Amino acid sequence: MSKEPVTVNGLKKLSEELIFLKEKKRPEIVNSISEARSHGDLKENAEYHAAKEQQSLNEGRIQEIEDVIARANVIDVTKIENLGKVIFGSTVHLNDLDSDEKLIYKIVGKDEANIKEKLIYFQSPIGKGLIGKIKGDLVEIKTPSGIKNFEIVDVKYI
Repeated sequence: MSKEPVTVNGLKKLSEELIFLKEKKRPEIVNSISEARSHGDLKENAEYHAAKEQQSLNEGRIQEIEDVIARANVIDVTKIENLGKVIFGSTVHLNDLDSDEKLIYKIVGKDEANIKEKLIYFQSPIGKGLIGKIKGDLVEIKTPSGIKNFEIVDVKYI
């Protein structure tokens, strides 16, 4: 059973999602199943089958979250001395040398990753390309959309 790196905020979000799924979503689904069951013949009852499908998906997600939490290796970067090195959990300020765009990414775990929120998975091409580099480095990263060139402007442990 391998450890899964998670930020403090990521663990908090997973715990909140788990509570929501168990305490709010699960009872709603059980009520939907009971309601659909009261409509009679289960063989041709689309509501019943849809509710059972929802229950299956919900229980699967609950198990997935419980597994991640059980294997979580919580990394709090605020307690680590900042030597300007990009590590898991750090916030990286970049200059895209191709477009001269300023970017800020936080390196996070699988369940936290969300490109719209500038949270990138540490195993993604950009995440892998940045980990281990230091402030001031010029980095060339091969991504699915082509080669990207960045300058690491700053690294923060926040």
